[in-house]
Amino acid sequence: MYTKHNESTHTLSGFFLFFIGLFFVVGCSQQAPTTPPDISGPRKTEAAQKPATSAPAKPSQVSSLEAHQKGTLGKETGAVSLPDINFDFDRYVLRPDALKVLKGHAAWLRGNPQVRVEIEGHCDERGTNEYNLALGAKRAESVKGYLIDLGLSASTLSTISYGEELPMCKEQNEACWGKNRRAHFVVRAAPTT
Repeated sequence: MYTKHNESTHTLSGFFLFFIGLFFVVGCSQQAPTTPPDISGPRKTEAAQKPATSAPAKPSQVSSLEAHQKGTLGKETGAVSLPDINFDFDRYVLRPDALKVLKGHAAWLRGNPQVRVEIEGHCDERGTNEYNLALGAKRAESVKGYLIDLGLSASTLSTISYGEELPMCKEQNEACWGKNRRAHFVVRAAPTT
């Protein structure tokens, strides 16, 4: 049996269907950002990295910027140092080798509560300056978050990003770029109050 509908009923049902469709499309298109899984498998590490094992009398280490200005970036200075960790290209997800190193750093830092650590995020030269500054910040923050998860106080950790501005290596090849994709740790004495 055919029923007769007036024009306002058709208009109302048309709007109703339009808004349902609109909510469906908008609701499905917005997804929460997720950290990409590290599916790259095991990677070859550049060198075995060991955390510092003895407590410093006066922890003092220059930042990458200070070392760059002095011409000593990438050279051992004899100060207390926590080894850098490295990242895969265009990633800020911590690699399995980095997790091991960071566990050693956390153990050392728990035994040395008088120190503060600045975590520097660095990138290789590929990408824009702005993109690399943001990626360096994400790298430093991912390290800081993991160290906090291991029980360190957030008040003892700070972060800064240098992006691609302070490379350890200036050659243009993958081995060099891999050295530049890093988090560097600057150990300093706690401020006295």
